[in-house]
Amino acid sequence: MRIVVLFNLKPGVDPADYEAWAASEDAPAVRALPSVAAFRVHALTGLMFGAGTPPFRYVEVIDIADPEGFGADIATPRMQAIAARFRDFAEAPLFLTTREIGA
Repeated sequence: MRIVVLFNLKPGVDPADYEAWAASEDAPAVRALPSVAAFRVHALTGLMFGAGTPPFRYVEVIDIADPEGFGADIATPRMQAIAARFRDFAEAPLFLTTREIGA
């Protein structure tokens, strides 16, 4: 399973602060979870076709190797603290679950 998270930062949040936290705390913590196969955070830089800006500034992609284990992994006090800090930065993030087609 893959989870895609689309979000913008809350008003007043400095992107440099979020990006430093994501690189130093969020990404290493999520990548260390036994149920996670891969985790990446991307800053969206533009639209490939057309003018304007993307509707979201950031996207996280989480590849889950063990969906049942993932629920237990994110319930730990450490991950609850990481999630709380993420909510300090992100405004109304959209957590989307996916299934691959044509694999």
